[in-house]
Amino acid sequence: MITELAVERVEFTCGQCWHHWSVDYDVQHYRDDDGGDWEYFSHDGIGAASPYTPDGGVPCPECGRHWVGHLVARRLVPLAGSGGSVPRHPVGDPASHRPERHDAPLLSGTVRREPHPTTPG
Repeated sequence: MITELAVERVEFTCGQCWHHWSVDYDVQHYRDDDGGDWEYFSHDGIGAASPYTPDGGVPCPECGRHWVGHLVARRLVPLAGSGGSVPRHPVGDPASHRPERHDAPLLSGTVRREPHPTTPG
């Protein structure tokens, strides 16, 4: 059962060239039938290793060295059936329901270059 959905912005700093960048990941927290808790990460709809571990470290866009990231921001995505005031809408005919969604371009979680602070002149 999915217990939480979130978008997490992960920041990286290259220890080689000191380049800063961030990447947005979709994260599912999941509880299995044995009561174990798991995290599943994806980036641009593709499964990914945790960016918080050496196995999931991503390459620097400038020099290619791999680095582990740290969380800088997150946004929770409401779960269906979670109660409260989460609005829901019936889908009468799934085949014809908003068919444009199948061809819509995917939102990207690609590298976001961080703005450089300006020095007062």
